[in-house]
Amino acid sequence: MKVFVTGASGFVGEEILRQLQHAGHSIRILARNPQLARVQAIAAKYSAEVHPGDVLDVASLPNGLKGVDAIIHLVGIISELGRNTFESVHTLGTENLLVAAGTSGVKRLVHMSALGTRLNARSCYHRSKWAAEEFVRLSGLDYTIFRPSIIYGSGDHFVNLFEKMSRFSPILPVMGAGKSKMQPVPVADVATCFVRALTEPKSIGQTFDLCGDEVLSFNQILETILEVTERERFLLHIPWFLARWQAAALESVFPWLLGVAPPLNRDQLIMLGEDNVGNPQPANDLFQLKPIPFRDGIAAYLKR
Repeated sequence: MKVFVTGASGFVGEEILRQLQHAGHSIRILARNPQLARVQAIAAKYSAEVHPGDVLDVASLPNGLKGVDAIIHLVGIISELGRNTFESVHTLGTENLLVAAGTSGVKRLVHMSALGTRLNARSCYHRSKWAAEEFVRLSGLDYTIFRPSIIYGSGDHFVNLFEKMSRFSPILPVMGAGKSKMQPVPVADVATCFVRALTEPKSIGQTFDLCGDEVLSFNQILETILEVTERERFLLHIPWFLARWQAAALESVFPWLLGVAPPLNRDQLIMLGEDNVGNPQPANDLFQLKPIPFRDGIAAYLKR
């Protein structure tokens, strides 16, 4: 099968490329700048063709979809910058890809959404993901939608962030009381579902939560990271009003002064304050996943 992948150079994208190659599929990736060293490296590593284009430019997409059997759509952002807003990247970008798929004759789509996506969500991120899902459901394509929880693995930007902070800081910041619930999922399991869905007819027209079996509070996640790394650190709970003030300041300063997206924004705080849980069983059963404890999963790469 020839598979077109958007968002291929990201943390999840590279694991999906690895599993696509292992399964014997041929790969074509979408890249806004094909000359970037990162793009060139993954293209060489996974024997992938590179198509120059952008999901925000619908005219750049149809040529990349010629001869393609399926699309894996992963493009997403966690912070806005310039024209790259949640609505433009998640919603308009998905709509553009669906239009291009329709004109190119591609019928199969596996779509990356997010756990917590729902109608009338509080966060702009989740609302834009819901709008994208609606476009997918109405597209007429043979679609599968996945909603992952927090994804962890070697190279992630969540567990590794706090592990690095704990190397040098005696404290780890926690927004609010740290009691919001999450179900972290290994990146390998997420990629397995995306790749196996391509050839699994029972997944067509379905939406799956991708999450671990364990329900952990934010405090428990940080405590587990500290246990695995054998460190003792103080968890500093930051009141929500102070966290929102800090996020608002970062939203103003980082784009204006540095030209980059802020490391923390108010939309992320909304999501951090909510429980982010789902039902892993349907995906586990259909795609034959064997869940592992969060502690064992992070120990496999943090202890290295």
